[in-house]
Amino acid sequence: MAGIIKVASDAKSKSGSNEEVIFNTFQTLRDEQRQIVTKLGDIDLEESELKVVINTLEKVDGDRKCYRLIGGILCEKTVKDVLPVLQQKREDLSKLQVKLKEDLMKKGSEINEFKEKHNIRIQGHDDSATPAGDTDVSSSTKTSAIASKS
Repeated sequence: MAGIIKVASDAKSKSGSNEEVIFNTFQTLRDEQRQIVTKLGDIDLEESELKVVINTLEKVDGDRKCYRLIGGILCEKTVKDVLPVLQQKREDLSKLQVKLKEDLMKKGSEINEFKEKHNIRIQGHDDSATPAGDTDVSSSTKTSAIASKS
């Protein structure tokens, strides 16, 4: 979502360098949010792969040989040894997903508060489609600084 971001400020009290700090802080918050989304996607993928493996292993005899890659080393084990470990790993990933979703919501709230506090608007962004609480406060006595990230 690269775009032009406007930082509205009072002409008398804000300087260009302060607007740059606000812009950089906002970009950092957005980058952190993107990192959480990326991590959540990776975990979703890993959990779905685990689900397929677990479903497959549940259908075979517990004494059957299977191979598991552990730290780059392929280990020979039995299904009854591997299945509980994989099920526990899947549960742990589910818990991590919940935590990351909470973190994502917190980061979104933090970004919205920062945007509101510093009156930041993203050009081309439809403010009517944003969630409640993400309002655009502007007045005719304020000026805008435009900065873009390439």
